[in-house]
Amino acid sequence: MKEYIRIGVDLAKNCFQIHALESEGGRVTTRKLSRSAMRTFFAGIKPCLVGMEACGSAHYWARELRAMGHDVRLMPPAYVKPYVQRGKNDPVDAAACCEAVSRPMMRFVPVKNEEQQAMLMAHKTRDLLIKQRTMGVNALRGHLAEFGIIAAKGIGHVEELIEKAADAGLPEMARAALSVLVGQLAALDGAIADVTRQIARVHARDPISRLVASVPGVGALAASAITASAPDPSAFRSGRDFAAWLGLTPKQHSTGGKEKLGAITKQGNRSLRRLLVLGAVSLLRVAAKRKGSVRDWLVALRARKPGKVAAVALANKLARIVWAVMSTGEAFRTHTFGRA
Repeated sequence: MKEYIRIGVDLAKNCFQIHALESEGGRVTTRKLSRSAMRTFFAGIKPCLVGMEACGSAHYWARELRAMGHDVRLMPPAYVKPYVQRGKNDPVDAAACCEAVSRPMMRFVPVKNEEQQAMLMAHKTRDLLIKQRTMGVNALRGHLAEFGIIAAKGIGHVEELIEKAADAGLPEMARAALSVLVGQLAALDGAIADVTRQIARVHARDPISRLVASVPGVGALAASAITASAPDPSAFRSGRDFAAWLGLTPKQHSTGGKEKLGAITKQGNRSLRRLLVLGAVSLLRVAAKRKGSVRDWLVALRARKPGKVAAVALANKLARIVWAVMSTGEAFRTHTFGRA
């Protein structure tokens, strides 16, 4: 049985490139494999270290190869890029993965299981449906504005807009087009509600997700998304590391011993960051009605900072609290931000 110390894999849809190293500075094996040959190759060698970029199908192949006994590690593509030599092709990319996975300071992406991927798929489907509904509402508003029919902004005023259109005596072709748009919006509303119920059902059965939801500003949607997306909290040294992973910490432009902090980095998971910021905005609206140390901090922050800056700062604090409850297993202490 062939033995390698580590292998870099460049994933694709049907063709896979491997870069296998027998020893440090030793012989290198490069090979292009099909999907079926991929399993045959790794089943016919001794377990070894395998490095891949965390891209499409990476989590699936990581689970498959781990089942064969291999030590599979996924890496962010941005961290593999510096190891790509001149030019770009599949063999060069596989060699970069093989080199990057051996670096002691490399950061790895935890492999997700099927349940986590299923939950994330539900969240992404819901986001897509909401985006399509927004597009439909905007189209409806734009078309009816051409006939002088308008209504206040917001999804809650769409029914009013439709009622005005029904009483406006529109031409037959316009009424037919309106009927198509209204039917599509109704179907999207039903689909969004169904997916939301499914997410809430799984959230109710997950103790970790319910624990995260005990944090103010973090509901069932945000808690389930965080539980499915975030790795083991022990992967982070502190809550600040977790907030930095979400892109909620300032970007540094420091040099010569002088610290210069800018806007937040916006790195990491964009969806989780958006959910936490939205939760922070909702908390700012009711902060005056609460009591506790968090409320006092919020009032002082809001007095000297604009609303959006305060919301992002609060989202950072929420991220650190989420990490704390996930690490300790202790629910949020309500007396720090309770009702007055």
